[in-house]
Amino acid sequence: MARSKEFEVNEVLDKAMKIFWEQGYEKTSMSDLVEHMGIHRRSIYDTFDDKHSLFLQAMDRYSGKISTTLLAEIKVSKTAMEALHKIFDVMISEADDTPTGCLIVNSAVELGTRDPDVDSRSLESFNETERMFEQIIQWGQRDGEFSSDHDAKEMAEYLHNISVGIRAMARTSTDKEKLNRIVNVSMKLLENR
Repeated sequence: MARSKEFEVNEVLDKAMKIFWEQGYEKTSMSDLVEHMGIHRRSIYDTFDDKHSLFLQAMDRYSGKISTTLLAEIKVSKTAMEALHKIFDVMISEADDTPTGCLIVNSAVELGTRDPDVDSRSLESFNETERMFEQIIQWGQRDGEFSSDHDAKEMAEYLHNISVGIRAMARTSTDKEKLNRIVNVSMKLLENR
């Protein structure tokens, strides 16, 4: 008779996500995962197959959580500009219990050129972020808040590039004021004058 799992899969996946986010894939050992996830090595293999598969599932979990957070911020925004500021605030102001930066950006930098699965997931996440930015820019252009001098898709690519840079810089001791200045200069490029 098969034993039932004595843990909640998403709960332990969140713990794996956090340690991968803090340390990266290469520096995270199976012993680290056992310790931080609070389950036996055999349970990790039985549930997630192997370290690589667990890492990919952690990336997917992270992407889903971030998307949910950002969409919630957009939904409550009254203007496109407010939505963009809220998105960048989420990227700059990390929660106290989360590592700095972005798991997707960190993973793309660490493994993107060597691991097709990580590259594919990173690009998928990046494309989703660009679509989100494009929709917000189109909203701002329709409402006359943003200039229509630039193509919304091209501006979305630009903002995504800024967001990747900000999330990478957030991994350093760069102060939040500087990151906010970068965002504010970027927002000025969108304004309808």
